[in-house]
Order: sequence, then C-alpha cells, then structure tokens
Amino acid sequence: MTGKKKSAQASVEAMYRVFTVPEAPESTLSRIDQNISSNLAGFLQEHIVAVERDLSDVEKDFSDYAIPEKPVFVSEQAQFLLDKLVANSVHTASPAFIGHMTSALPYFMLPLSKIMIALNQNLVKTETSKAFTPMERQVLGMIHRLVYEEDGAFYRKWMHNPRYALGAMCSGGTIANLTALWVARNRAFPAEGSFRGLHQEGLFRALKYYGYEGAAIVVSRRGHYSLRKAADVLGLGRESLVPVETDDENRIQPDALRDKCLELQRQKIKVMAICGVAGTTETGNVDPLDGMADIAREFGAHFHVDAAWGGPTLFSRTHKHLLRGIEKADSVTFDAHKQLYVPMGVGLVVFKDPSLASAVEHHAQYIIRKGSRDLGSTTLEGSRPGMSMLIHSGLKILAREGYEILIDQGIEKARTFAGLIDAEPDFELVTRPELNILTYRYCPENVQQALAIADPLQAEKLNTCLNRITKFIQKTQRERGKAFVSRTRLEPSRYYHFPCIVFRVVLANPLTTREILTDILAEQRELSAEEGIQDEMSILHQMADAVLKQHQPGARQA
Repeated sequence: MTGKKKSAQASVEAMYRVFTVPEAPESTLSRIDQNISSNLAGFLQEHIVAVERDLSDVEKDFSDYAIPEKPVFVSEQAQFLLDKLVANSVHTASPAFIGHMTSALPYFMLPLSKIMIALNQNLVKTETSKAFTPMERQVLGMIHRLVYEEDGAFYRKWMHNPRYALGAMCSGGTIANLTALWVARNRAFPAEGSFRGLHQEGLFRALKYYGYEGAAIVVSRRGHYSLRKAADVLGLGRESLVPVETDDENRIQPDALRDKCLELQRQKIKVMAICGVAGTTETGNVDPLDGMADIAREFGAHFHVDAAWGGPTLFSRTHKHLLRGIEKADSVTFDAHKQLYVPMGVGLVVFKDPSLASAVEHHAQYIIRKGSRDLGSTTLEGSRPGMSMLIHSGLKILAREGYEILIDQGIEKARTFAGLIDAEPDFELVTRPELNILTYRYCPENVQQALAIADPLQAEKLNTCLNRITKFIQKTQRERGKAFVSRTRLEPSRYYHFPCIVFRVVLANPLTTREILTDILAEQRELSAEEGIQDEMSILHQMADAVLKQHQPGARQA
C-alpha cells in the first residue's frame, strides 16, 4: 500500500467509456443527480452558501489558464463543482430572492431538460431535428394565437407552411428584439427598380436610393438596453435609437411620440420602427400600445412590442386588458425564461403577418436550402438547442389556467407588498405596481415630510443622502444572504427629476409569501440602524429638520 492517489488515464477505452457507460449509482455524480431529482429546493438550500463571497476571492478558484494535460475522474470534477461553483452561485430559486426577473422553476423542467440534452437536436435544420421542427412551429403558433387570436383556419394554413414562419425562436429577448428590428430594417428599404434591397446593397445605398439622411428606432426612455445593441448591430448607430419622454407612470407619452416622429420626418430620417414596452424592466409599466399602433401606421413604421416580461399577462382574463393594442403589433417579443418559467435561455418573437420573416430569409446549399422546412432560414442564430420542448411542456402541463394563476398571484403579491410599504411610515413607495414589479426605498417619515415641501436644492441634498443610505442597505442585505432586492435609479417628477436610487422588487416566484416580504422590510429597517450608516442618517435627519423648521408658521426666512 503506497497511499498514492489514483489518477485518471486518457486512452481509447476511457474515451469510449465516458461516452457510453453511466456513472455507478454510488458515485458522486449519481448522488448529486438523485438529490436534485428528489429535492431540488433542499439541494440548493444545502449547497449554496448564503453569505456572499467577494468575487475577487472566487476568481482564485478559476485562475488556471492552461487546459489540463491529464484527465480527472468525473467524481473529482463533480466535487469541485459542488465546492467551488455551486457553493458560490446565486440562489435564484429562493422565495426571498425578489430582486431580478429570475424565479423558481417547475420541478418537471429538470428531468425533461435531460431528455432535451440527451437528444442534442439542432434546430437549424430538419436533418438534425426531425420532430423538433414541427414542435417548434407549434409553440410559435400557440404564442402567436395568445397574442393575435386568429381563428383555426389561419393556423392550419400557416403554422406548418414551409415557406413561411409565424416567428423565430431565439436565445433570449435581446436576440428576439434584434430579429424583429432586423425585419423592420429590411422592410423599410425593400427592393425597388434598380435597387436590390438593403439586405443586398447595405444601409448606405438604401438611404441614398430612398433619399433619407438616416433611419431611427423610436422607443420610450424606459426601453430595454437590448434595443441600443440592436441599433448598433444593424448599422444604424446607437444614437439612432431615439428616446421619448415618459409620464409619471413611466409610460411613453403618445403626443411626445408623434411630435418626435414629425421632427425626424422633417430631418429626412426614416422612422423605421416604433417600439412599445409591455412591462418595463425597471418598473413593470405598460406603454399605451393601442395609441402607439395608430402612430406607427401613420408614419408607415414597423410596430414592435417588447413584451419580454409582460407578455404572459395575456394568460390572465383579469389583467390582459393592460396589454390592449398588442394585437396590432407587427412583432412581439416574449422571454420564455421569465414568466413562462423555462430555464435560461430562450426567447421568441412572433410576427402578425406570416410573410414578414421572409425579409430576413437566408439560405445555404449545404444546409438550409430554398423550399426546405428548416427553421434556420429565418433565424439570426444558426445552431440552436431544442428549448422549444421545454416551452411546449410548460404550455401543456401548466396550461392557460395554470399560467393565469401564476400571473394573477404575482400581480396580487406586488399589490400586497405595496400595501405593506404604504403602512410603514419609514418606507416610501416610489412606483406603484402595474404588473408585478415595484420600487421603493427606506425614507424616514420626517424626511418624507421635508421632501414634500423642499425646494429643488433642498430636495437634491436630501435625495443625495438617501441615495447613499439606499445603496448601503441594499448591498449589506445582499451580502448577509437572507434576502435580495435589486436597486436601480429613477428620476421622479415629484423630486424635480433628480436621480434617486431605489429598491427594485420583482414578484414572480410563486413560493414568495407575505411573511417573507414582511421579513425583508424588517431586515432593511434593522440595517438602517447599523453603525456603518449612522453618520449618514444623522446628516439626513438634520437636513430634514432644517427644512421642516424653515417652513413652520412664523419661521424667519433667511
């Protein structure tokens, strides 16, 4: 017995074995698999360390830059992943993790994901996907009907027609938005006369032929950053994403939108697309889509709705009216890994007119030939996994009624939390939930009273101090690991549009309870009394008292 550690060996036999022989039932990997399958929540709770570890410290575990010369055993790698990766991952499924658009998953997604991975289908081509192709077309048809509510004859005609596509499956909302605007760009400058179309001759020649100085995408200032990426990738330039002011409810102002389009028209800039938002990332608000559709028609612009977050609200008979006008959109983005409760990362875009996707159709002799059923002919991405299988499973297992319950509960939970915040004198609700996202901050009662009467300079000083306090509470709460809310920056009109840092909460996890929300507020109240922020709190109260004293009846004016 030498006590020497046994090492793995690379050989033809070993390579064959790792492709064909499953791990023994008692192996580390098998035990992990069994634990996850039997109790996912318990596995995550046990293995993810709650207290945050500094990322620079975590980087030390991943500092080797050379690919190992010799192999390691599967069990050794599995243990490494448990100790170094899983332990330092984010518990996104926790019911107290309410800061981002990531939630718990239905339990059935795990075993079904194994089927998808084992089959390893590539949806670019029917030769590598077979049944996955008609299933993906069915999923696109189901979401298309959710949005546009066409009759059965429409879907019998178009859903499986190989020369058309009701939409495109993507890796997420960013690619879905890009795909929609890619279609909009090509349609805005079609082939005509001697011009063979923008897709052939490029943007410069397109503008020259049609007599424009530029092209623009118009969206509210709350539009998602992926739209800026799209403007960049499509060759328009980020400055061609033109923002429009919002009202006090963070919704685009239709009059301002129309004025902006007229201004662009006078500048000989083509309004290529108008983008509505159904569920803004920061506040969860919905633009007036009905009116925006009319303006888009007026200017001959492609009307796209980014419903990556709020699209599934259409499942709810109670709340679907909030998205009124979405059925007039030329294209609509959904993010399945948000409120369709599918694993990262899959999104999709659906087109009202089945012929729209042909604006970006592309072919290759060796793989996606003309006339084939290949879905890759109208997608930006080439090789893609069969994630539509998981959307299909969610739509079948949860069904419309199940999604309706989840949507209704999320919106009701957000309203409940807003009520809890309203009832707390030292918390201020900054944006009231329209869907299931809200923002608020810790703001002592006397400070709220002072802000209500403060002049612009006083309000700026108070809010600057509150910003530092909000940042401290949010960061400290995250590091303690019991709960997580995110933070963002808004410019409330009641504070003269000064940038205010606020807590942001997303209530989509069905496991989040009223008690958990109450505990989150309680912890934030406790953190406001921590020694590390007391100097700032003292300054805040002094400033607030000075403002209040100045406005007392009979107070001498400086």
